Amino acid sequence: DERSYLLEELNRTAADYPSDKCIHELFEAQVRRTPEAVALVHEDEELSYGALNARANRLAHHLIALGVKPDQPVAICLERSPAMVVGLLAILKAGGAYVPLDPAYPSQRLRQLLDDAAPKLLLCDAAGRQALGASAIAGLTAVDLDAATPAWANRPAADPDPRALGLTSRHLAYIIYTSGSTGTPKGVMVEH
Repeated sequence: DERSYLLEELNRTAADYPSDKCIHELFEAQVRRTPEAVALVHEDEELSYGALNARANRLAHHLIALGVKPDQPVAICLERSPAMVVGLLAILKAGGAYVPLDPAYPSQRLRQLLDDAAPKLLLCDAAGRQALGASAIAGLTAVDLDAATPAWANRPAADPDPRALGLTSRHLAYIIYTSGSTGTPKGVMVEH
C-alpha cells in the first residue's frame, strides 16, 4: 500500500495548463501573488518578483515604442545576468519572439543565426557586442542593457496589455536554433 501510495498517488500530478495565457502572463500572476518574494538570484544580487516585473515592463514599453510586434524576432546576446532575464521577459511582454544568442559562440555562427532569423532589433551588453562584431550589428537597432542611464528608465512600470498588442498564446515566444549537425543550424519556432 505504501509503495502504491508513493509511486502512484503522489505522482498523479496531471493538471490543466492555462493554454490561453502567454508565458509572461503566468509570471505576472505570480507577481500578484508574491511581489516581495525572491524571483532571481545572481551572485550577490537578488530581485523580487515585483522588482523584476517592473524592470521588464519598463524595457517592454521601450521595445513597443521601437516597433516590436507579435511574432517579430528580437535577438538577445548577453552574458548570463539579471539583465538577460529582464531582457527575455521584456521581449515576451512586448509581443516579440526572442532569439537567444550566446556570446560564447563563434562569431561566424552568431552571424549565421542573425542572417537566418533576420531580427531588426538586438538586446545586448558589451560581451554581446564584442561577440557579434560591429559589422553584424550595423544593420540592427541595438539596445544596450549595460547603459548607465537606460532610455527606458522613465517608462511605465505597469504590465503592457497583451490584448491591446494583439498578442495571444498562439504567437511566437522564441526561436531556438539546433546544433547544426548537418552544417547549417535550423530555427525552431515555439509558441507561448
